[in-house]
Amino acid sequence: MRRAEIDGGFTGMFDAVLFDRDNTLIREVPRISDPDLVVPMPGVRAALDLLRESGLRIGVVSHQSAVGFGFVTRAQAEAVDARIEQLLGPFDTWQTCWHTPADGCACRKPAPGLITAAARDLGISPHRCVMVGDLGTDLQAAAAAGATGLLVPTGQTCVAEAAAAPHRAPSLLAAAEWILARRQLLRPGPAGADEPGNVLAVRAGSAGDVLLTGPALRALAARAHSVSLLTGPPGAPAGRLLPGVTRVLEWGIPWAERDPAPVDRSAVDGLIDTVRCWQIDEAVIFTSSAQSPLPTALLLRLAGVGRISAICDDYPGALLDVRHRAPDDLPEAHRALSLAAAAGYPLPGGDDGRLRTVLPASGTRTGRVVVHPGASASARGLPRKVAVEIVRELARSGREVLVTGGPAETELTAEVAGDVAGDLGGQTDLATLGRLLAGSACLVVGNTGPAQLAAAVGTPVVSMFAPTVPFARWGPHGVPHVRLGDPDAPCRDTRALTCAQPGHPCLGEIDPAEVVAAVELLARRSP
Repeated sequence: MRRAEIDGGFTGMFDAVLFDRDNTLIREVPRISDPDLVVPMPGVRAALDLLRESGLRIGVVSHQSAVGFGFVTRAQAEAVDARIEQLLGPFDTWQTCWHTPADGCACRKPAPGLITAAARDLGISPHRCVMVGDLGTDLQAAAAAGATGLLVPTGQTCVAEAAAAPHRAPSLLAAAEWILARRQLLRPGPAGADEPGNVLAVRAGSAGDVLLTGPALRALAARAHSVSLLTGPPGAPAGRLLPGVTRVLEWGIPWAERDPAPVDRSAVDGLIDTVRCWQIDEAVIFTSSAQSPLPTALLLRLAGVGRISAICDDYPGALLDVRHRAPDDLPEAHRALSLAAAAGYPLPGGDDGRLRTVLPASGTRTGRVVVHPGASASARGLPRKVAVEIVRELARSGREVLVTGGPAETELTAEVAGDVAGDLGGQTDLATLGRLLAGSACLVVGNTGPAQLAAAVGTPVVSMFAPTVPFARWGPHGVPHVRLGDPDAPCRDTRALTCAQPGHPCLGEIDPAEVVAAVELLARRSP
């Protein structure tokens, strides 16, 4: 595929920005019915114009329960909206919930109905939208729709909502600049050879790490003659599920794996010989922020690889031809995509940037819920007692529940399943688990690989997320989800593998009824 074909298909991370109305676009006036009382928030017109000029579509999603309660007529509310457009310019879609909280509708935030309706009206997927608001319900609705939430705090924003926000901006103008900067990251950089070649992608880490690199590997495959993947034993099964990957070279990279084996000279020599034998023309090294690409780059130079790209903050000398930078809060899938684009491999037009596997398409989803209590790092798994209670509460709600886990977790899954759920502990490899998730309504899981596998097959996730790593980077990517747990617990950003806090407080105090409510929220259809 020629470079000109690739350039024409540029799409950013986002296609549309959706705004809450009151206290985001205009100053809140309780039960506002008079258009003359409309006062725009500071900087809002400049922010909107900046987004419009960039080609982004913009919309409003708002609930106006004063109409449902009878304090304001719908005609009065629509006159207020008309005044907003007069002051702030046109919007591409308006989605309003007129119900009261007691109505139990599917559109009132934190339900995702307004966001999914706005995306449908704009002809795009919700995961291509940013939802900007000042309250936790705005961001919860965004997550439940699979969109990105961006908090612009005001005097109405509580401390807990700010702590839980995956992304924050101090003002609307800063929010617009944040959005445009991330779109810019996916613009293509200069390509290497004019003719397609053999590209080696490198991604050490877990199955979840490799799955998150999937969209970037598709971007490489759209132009390259072949794409090979170098990864360690934990990530190899995921690599074999990714579309666009021609072959997987399994090698425990000693300077990048969590539990590395000693550096073995003969193994290093063998890897160099393999890379030479495969006639690799170019390499793209995908890493997490805690990993340096430079030792791998040195090894690949010794193997004769001519062009190497990586994200790197250290001085690379002559080891890197493309040295890319990425913001710390960029989701891992977008981080990988931005590197691929910088290396001259943007996603082709028509690719939506979602995670994806080569598993067969699932049939009709059932109402079944899968609970995966374990994790390779115990600090990120579900506390055993909490998992047991969650499964029982889900079963009492009428849900079919299956409990999954690896071969070393059979004792855990048996206890969690008890006599109310199916126990599949030790019976599902990655591909089998993926097929199971593809036919299920929801996955309840900690921040571990199966969450990304669920995203890869399009299954919503109730994410019991220990804040040892940033949720903005490692949360479920591109699918509807609900985050539960204390986002500001003492373990926040420690990268701890084992919880040092008695009772595992970030997840240990979750009410099982919250999980049932989250499952029902994700399983509901939007209006």
